[in-house]
This record gives sequence, C-alpha cells and structure tokens, in this order.
Amino acid sequence: MIVVSVGVSVLATTFVTNAFRQAGAATTGPTTTTTWRIEDFGPSAPNGSDNVVLKWNQRLLDTISANARTTGPTVTARALGVLHTATYDAWAAYDSVAKGTRLGSQLRRPAAERTGSTGEANKQKAISFAAYKTLNWLFPDAVYHRKSFYDEQMTALGYTTDGSDASTPATVGNTAAQAVIDFRSTDNSNQANGYADTTGYTPKNTWNTITDPWRWQSLCVPLPPPDATSCGGAEQKALTPQWQYVTPFSLAPTKYQVYGPPKNADGTYSTADIDRVLADTANLDDRKKAQAEYWADGPGSVFPPGHDFMFAGAVSRQRNYSLDTDVKLYFALGNAMMDASIASWYQKYKWDFVRPITAIRYQKRGTQVNSWKGPGQGFGLVDGSRWIPYQATNVVTPGFPEYVSGHSTFSGAGMAILSWMTGGNTFGATVTVKAGSLKIEPGAPATDQTFSLPTWSQTGEDAGTSRRIGGIHFYTGDYNGRALGRQVATNVYAKANEYISGRAPG
Repeated sequence: MIVVSVGVSVLATTFVTNAFRQAGAATTGPTTTTTWRIEDFGPSAPNGSDNVVLKWNQRLLDTISANARTTGPTVTARALGVLHTATYDAWAAYDSVAKGTRLGSQLRRPAAERTGSTGEANKQKAISFAAYKTLNWLFPDAVYHRKSFYDEQMTALGYTTDGSDASTPATVGNTAAQAVIDFRSTDNSNQANGYADTTGYTPKNTWNTITDPWRWQSLCVPLPPPDATSCGGAEQKALTPQWQYVTPFSLAPTKYQVYGPPKNADGTYSTADIDRVLADTANLDDRKKAQAEYWADGPGSVFPPGHDFMFAGAVSRQRNYSLDTDVKLYFALGNAMMDASIASWYQKYKWDFVRPITAIRYQKRGTQVNSWKGPGQGFGLVDGSRWIPYQATNVVTPGFPEYVSGHSTFSGAGMAILSWMTGGNTFGATVTVKAGSLKIEPGAPATDQTFSLPTWSQTGEDAGTSRRIGGIHFYTGDYNGRALGRQVATNVYAKANEYISGRAPG
C-alpha cells in the first residue's frame, strides 16, 4: 500500500491568502484572458523598464548559470532567499508599516523620504545597495569572478561602488544587507568553506557495490559498463548533506508532515514505484522528451528554484507589476525556495532512499525491460542491469538521495506562492521547445512543441511529472514532494505577511 501525505488545509490556505492580501500584495489577476508566451517576457526580451528587483535578480540567476558546478539547487535556493530578504529589509525602511526581518522598524524613514518620486528613488537606491553588498558576499570574486558584473549593474543605475556614497538610502541598504549577512553567516550552510559537508555523510553503496538496495548509490559518471572493475570517470559526491540543518525562514524541517517511501503491509519497501517508473519512461515520444528536458534544470541552468523566479519575472513584466509588488513577491518566493531546499534535504538524508537507476538495475537484473539506449539510439529491450534514464550522459542522475523530490518540493512551494501572490491560480502562459533544440537527444524534437501553463497548480504538476518521465524520481517522491512544498509555502507565506503587515514582533 502506498501512503502519501496530504497538502495544506483549505482553511489554512484561505487564512494566509486573505491575510497577505490585507498586507498589500498583488490581488489582481492577469490583464488579459488570452494566453501569452513566456519567451516574450523573459530576460532576453526588451526589459529596459525592469525595476531594480528584477534587474538584481537577473544578476543572481546569471551568476548561478555561469557557476553551476559550485552552486546547485540548494545554494541557489538559499541565495535567492538571502538576496530577497536583504532587498525587502532595505525596502521596508521606506514603507509605512512593514518591518525588516533583522532590524524591525529601526531603519524606518520619515514620510517625506518615503513618498512620491523622492520615495521611489530612495527605495530603488536602498534596494540596489543592499543587493550589491549581498551578492558580493554570496559570490566572492575569488571564487565566482562576478564583482565586475555587479559593478556594471550599479554603474548602469548611476550608483557608485567605491564605498564613498554616504547618502541615507545607500546607508539604509548597506545596513539592512549587513544585518542579513551577519545572521546568515552562522546558519549552518557552511558558506565560508564552499558549502562543504559538515556531517561526515557516507553513502551505504558505492558506484560498483550495493550493500543496501533501498539506499542511495553514488554513481560513476559517465556510466561504465555493468561489468566494469574501474570507474573511468568520477564518482558522485553527495550534495550538501548538511542542508537539513540550515536555519529556515519559517518552520523547522522536522515539523512538516511527510510519510516515508511506500511500504508493503509486512514493512518491506514496495516495488510498485519501480514498475511505474519503467512504464513512465518507456518509448518517450518527442513531446515527452521535450517535457523532460525543459524541466530538467541541470548544470548550466538556474536549477529548479531559479526556474520559478523566471516565471515570476515573466508574469511581473506581463502584468506590469510595481516595484513594491515585486519586492513582496520575491521576498516570499525567495524564502519559500530556501525553506523548500531545507525541508526536502532533511527528508532526503533522513530516508537516504534509492534512485530509480539503482533500483531498476538491482531489482530487474536478468529481466528484459524497456529502456532508452542513449542519444540517437532510441528505445528497446535491455537487461535490467543496463537500464538508463532519459538524461544527459554527463549527469545521469543527481548526486543525492531520491526521497523526496527536491524539484517537486520547489515546484509545490513556488506555484503556491505565485498563486497566492498573483491573485489566483491563473497563469495563462505557454512555452515552446523549438524543433531540434534538445541537448539530451540531438535533433529532437522534429517539430516545435508548445506546452500550455494555464494554472500555477498545473504548472507544478507538469514540473513534477517531468522528473518521472525522465527517470529521475518515483511517483511517491514526486507526489509527496509537491505536498511538502505546499506546506512550506503556507508557513513562509504567513510569516512573510507578518513582516509586510508590520505585525511581526520587534
């Protein structure tokens, strides 16, 4: 019997939604009922009118994309939370009721500095100085080589980078950022040491030895033949096992209701998910391949947390959101991504659960199964010990345990926040995967594949399903990951509202 956790209650969702609307979040839906293309409102579209929140967020996403090997989904999620907490705290000084997360109302400026064109200019400057300071701390130039990139943005906005600006908005931004930096310097992420593991985690299984078939196996990438005696590539190193101990914005990860992987009545693990993923991944057509690759968000991308921010930026441009609205949206979304990373990583290392590739190769060895055979080779029957997922050969499967799906947790949290913050479930966008653009299967798809994203909830479901199609996750890891994400979103949303409405203590 497969047992799955439930999402947040309708009552809780209604409460936080109404409360957040009272705090001044965006409550209007789309400006048109017709569909619109994500591509027309992305960072590559003419965006000279982007407000400073969008501009600085794009600098962060570009940094992630350029430094994929030293970031990943956890580091990306935390960076989004830290950046947009600092920018929110700087903005809060120029709002009449909002409180900062670290300094409360201490930075509040007089009404004359908060209103009209003067107030708008002050907000933009404070936010920019906070973002500049925070990004340079998150991505030190010696490692990420991005300081000149951030200098360029400051110069384009008309601000200095030499520390000579002693104006009130610059001081507010720097002070707000430093308070957030001081807090996050000891949040157990181990940023100071390159996010190195502090737990001493060691996988139960090595790339060529299965000690426990229900635990995660570190793979040799690229995959060697099943009978290989040496790796010939690189054995995966588990990604940030310490992330379960990172200080969250809202609720501790141990507080969420999440059942474990499915078990039979006798307490043994069920193999139903293994059979289901074999069916999900068999004989993928061009459309399913395009879906799997669009959502893959692997190296060179902005990872799942960044993908949700790409949606946020597009909807902001399409609906002409104000600076104030985007500050609140990105504050809530950033902290939802950070807490989703913490909550899902807690579950991952609690269960240390096997990935589909290991489970199938172990459980189905000696049995013919349908498998993708590799780029340009199509699908066909192979011995179970040779099954591979539809993923890039230099990735194969992410280097950390399966349960729950981090991708699904990010999507569940992100889509809930975006729904509540944008006034309803309607998204109304489309995205097109161009013919011949796939990297996993060169030359595919044969024709353009356009996907509809009518609602935020459907978008989250599509994202989760894609991981099963690609052979990365089991059904239960996806389903329960999305449920966990919704729980995270509820708690982040309520706490963000306390700060925005000025009801937070301090």
